[in-house]
Formats: sequence, structure tokens, C-alpha cells
Amino acid sequence: MSSSGIVFSVFTKPWKIQASELGALVSSLGFDGIELPVRPGYEVEPANVGRDLLPVTRKLREFGVRIFSVAGPADEPTIAACAEAGIPVIRIMAPIGSGGYLATEVELQRQFDAFVPLLDKYSVTLGVQNHNGNFVCNASGLRRLIEKYDPRHVCAVWDAAHTALNGEAPELAIDLVWSHLGMVNLKNAFWQRTNGPEAEVAQWRPYWTTGRHGLASWPRVVAELKRHGYQGVVCLTAEYTDEAEVKRLVAEDLAFARSLFSETGGF
Repeated sequence: MSSSGIVFSVFTKPWKIQASELGALVSSLGFDGIELPVRPGYEVEPANVGRDLLPVTRKLREFGVRIFSVAGPADEPTIAACAEAGIPVIRIMAPIGSGGYLATEVELQRQFDAFVPLLDKYSVTLGVQNHNGNFVCNASGLRRLIEKYDPRHVCAVWDAAHTALNGEAPELAIDLVWSHLGMVNLKNAFWQRTNGPEAEVAQWRPYWTTGRHGLASWPRVVAELKRHGYQGVVCLTAEYTDEAEVKRLVAEDLAFARSLFSETGGF
């Protein structure tokens, strides 16, 4: 952990490669660790998490790379495997079901209630991330969903880009989730129009860009985190519309993020 109390992670979703190659790549980029996808098509798949997660964790450690979180299913095999490997957080999102928003809240909390004894038993935390679109998308929704839980069991993974896409100021968003904040996602985006001005109705999509150029002001985000005294994981999610340039762009974003969290940079 740096003198600022911040460690930098990268979501390795762009790279479907083996642990030895992944460890070398992440180390060369300058990250302290990763968020590992536990998903079909990756080295650790959900069906084999109990067998494969610990060996992958050990291989990455040979390169000085820790797994700070996994993005995978919230079930007992994954929770138990994370505990064995010393991985503290399983990150999930909160999709809105066909019954609507309020019904989804009730159902998700029913699921979380059932997970709490397992999370307590294994000392693993379920991290719930806000996500644009048909999900619990902003900090206010995230707080309402998880505020009744002990943050040791269910925490907030606050995503600056998805907050910005939904028009929420970072200062207000961080204040809303601060009591449960377990991890911060740094990425950036802006709304890009996908049809011309002659169309009857405008259509838009997010364009995923670098930290300096999107709707989320990373300097404001970091200033507010520093004002609250945040220490912990900051995950750069390596999501860019220009997928061919991921390595270059995420390295540039890491340098920018480090400068903002340093004592002298960024303000």
C-alpha cells in the first residue's frame, strides 16, 4: 500500500490469458493487483472456482500481483474459494428484474439476507456496484439497497463513470455511500449521439474514454475521497470503446490516477 493508503487494481476482463502471462502484463503496467473475472471463458470459471482460484492466486503472487476482488457469482463455492485464497471481495451488480425497481430491491435484499451467514463464516464481503442502464445505477439507489447491512458483509463498490452518466455529482455520491464504501472504480465516459440531427428522436450511447476526457471529473472524485480519508482499493476497469488501445490507455490512466492521489499532484 502506498503512503496515501491507496492500492491500484485493474479489472482484467480485456485479457483472456493464463495467470503467468497475466501476472507479467499487470506487473509491467504498474498495478498493485487485479480484479479477476470468474466467468466462462477465463482461466477460472465458476464451475471450477474451488479447484482453480487458489493456484491462479499463487501464480500471480510470483509476479507481485494480488487479487483484491473477483467479479463472479455470489454463491457458497465462490465465497469459500475466495476465503481460501485470501480474496476479500466478490463484486456483483444489481440488475432490475421484470417486476420493476421496487420489487427488485425486495428480492435482492432477500438474497443478501441469505448470504450474510456465509459471508460472516468465511470473512468475505459482497461488493455491490452501481451500473448505468437497467441496474441500480447511482449512489442513492445503492445506499438504499445496502444500508441495512454491516459493511463487513455487504459493501458499496462505487463507480465514478456510471455515477457521472446518471448526472450525480461525485461529492454527493461519495457522501451517500461513504458508510459502506469498500472499493472505488475509476473509469470514464461521455454520451455520444449515434444518429444525426435529421432523425425524429436522438439516440445516445456511452463512449468509454480516458480519465481526463469523460463526464466524471477524476480530480473532483479524488479530492472528495481524500477529504473523507479514503484508504483502500481503487480499481481501474480498463474499459474503453477503442479496445485496440487498452494497454496504452490504462497505463496513461494509472499515471493520471497516481498523480491525483499523490500529495502534490492533480489540484
